[in-house]
Amino acid sequence: MSLPSLFISHGSPMLALQPGASGPALTRLAQQLPKPRAIVVVSAHWESRELRVGGAAKPETWHDFHGFPAELYEVQYPAPGEPQLANEIVHLLAQANLPAQLDAKRPLDHGAWVPLSLMYPKADIPVVQVSLPSQQGPALQARVGKALASLRDQGVLLIGSGSITHNLGELDWQATPDRIEPWAQDFRDWIVDNLAQHDHAALHDYRRQAPHAVRNHPSEEHLLPLFFAEGAGHQLKVEHSGFTLGALGMDIYSFT
Repeated sequence: MSLPSLFISHGSPMLALQPGASGPALTRLAQQLPKPRAIVVVSAHWESRELRVGGAAKPETWHDFHGFPAELYEVQYPAPGEPQLANEIVHLLAQANLPAQLDAKRPLDHGAWVPLSLMYPKADIPVVQVSLPSQQGPALQARVGKALASLRDQGVLLIGSGSITHNLGELDWQATPDRIEPWAQDFRDWIVDNLAQHDHAALHDYRRQAPHAVRNHPSEEHLLPLFFAEGAGHQLKVEHSGFTLGALGMDIYSFT
């Protein structure tokens, strides 16, 4: 059983309670896929200097945000970990000359549990997180994805969780769903076009080549998981496309 790799724009933590349009898209996608035996997630919210792999047998649900309604802090996602898989990931990374350390205490951050709560609400599939060395850029994430790609043939679902656009300072909280900032749309379309053409050189140099790149991503951490997902797969399929709040892209991509 071979699974695709996925890139998920996870949006606000409130997605767990207010799924909007992308929540049902995540649910449909999970229903269409064979049930994974395990899930590996690279989240924008586990930035690190070096590669780390979550090895907890029972990772806690981390509400790593502030200022949201009390009911959101009550949401739990008690998926088990899988220490054996975490060790296998460390081994695969080492074979690719990508040394990584186990972290036996790391909880699941909202970049992992929020989308998974919509895809697999029973929380009955083991989840292992891999950290994001965000200062090392797209090329490293592509290497990590490639190093772990063989897990797809073992029934493991590889997910990069971030956002196709992510400038929280320019969101319009009054925007209707049909209002999209042209600078956000242009960036999103450039990324999709280059993914479809497999132009890795352009993609890895997106901050210079893509239109409005720095405006869409003042910092890189929310786009970098895309390169993990693309590195682990090949052929792009846009599973869902859309924006919320005028400029927050909610796209979901699969790579087979």
